[in-house]
Amino acid sequence: MTSTPAFPSSPDQHLVRESTRATLRIQSRMLAATRAFLTGRGFQELLPPVIGPVTDPGIRGSKQVDVDFYGHKYKLMTSAILYKQASLLAFDKIFYIAPNVRLEPLETAVTHRHLAEFHQIDVEIRDARREDAMEVAEQLVAHVVDEVVRTLPGDLELLGRDTDAFREVVQGLFGRTTHKEATADLVALGHPQDPGAEIDWQGEEIISAKSSRPFFVVDYPKGSRGFYDREDPQQPGVLRNFDLIAPEGYGELASGSEREYDYVALVTRMRETGENPAKYGWYLDLARRGIPASSGFGIGLERFTRYVAGRTAAWEASAYPKLPGVVSA
Repeated sequence: MTSTPAFPSSPDQHLVRESTRATLRIQSRMLAATRAFLTGRGFQELLPPVIGPVTDPGIRGSKQVDVDFYGHKYKLMTSAILYKQASLLAFDKIFYIAPNVRLEPLETAVTHRHLAEFHQIDVEIRDARREDAMEVAEQLVAHVVDEVVRTLPGDLELLGRDTDAFREVVQGLFGRTTHKEATADLVALGHPQDPGAEIDWQGEEIISAKSSRPFFVVDYPKGSRGFYDREDPQQPGVLRNFDLIAPEGYGELASGSEREYDYVALVTRMRETGENPAKYGWYLDLARRGIPASSGFGIGLERFTRYVAGRTAAWEASAYPKLPGVVSA
């Protein structure tokens, strides 16, 4: 990874940097390649809502932002996952390029991976299993990386990015491990990872740094993720979900799962995770009437760009970055 310049005190200080321009050109090509890949496979792009009565509750300690919507308390989207499920009533395969706002804890300002405002490549597939979503994620990442390597070698060279690091990526040679196995590895390495919790960001960085290729972590324990991740009927207490981890210490790129869609199961899971079902009225009304079974994922665009461009920090992959706790334009 390249060294990180100081966080810019003004937009012009950031935007005039050659490294910033190269990074944003790479990001633009990544978005074009993403849209071409998904639309070419029958996905319909939709524009997600920016505000709504509820949003994704499973946001790893960050806070939601309330908005006064004509006397009603709405939320800025931390993730459009509930709307992705609803959108499958119109189309079988959809994707968003979705803005998200999460007030991350102040301590995440130094992780190089967290932003208060970011974008996700959100994908959802009707009547799909987890493995179907993982296959799309793998193929999409491989296609996007290959497109950048082939078409923007000059920008990658300017940023000092070694394209040999992508050899296994463009071939789609991704690894796979379970949460249980990853936790055991971390404990063996001296990292105090809780076996019943999500792998923390330090742990993700450790296992990421050990790998030369992206890999999936599957089968997170029930209770470690949101109510919308479906429990494995063959393995009670295990969720049918996954994370996609980038190599070289870049950490998590994507999270996804098979979705829970049964009304009774959703209400039960909400209560198990401490959520009040009354907050999710419109969503549960849809579930009562019937929402499709599905699987999907979200790829953090700035994190993905950081990995491809070889940048040290995710904020370097944003034209107007919002770092937790730092007031900026």
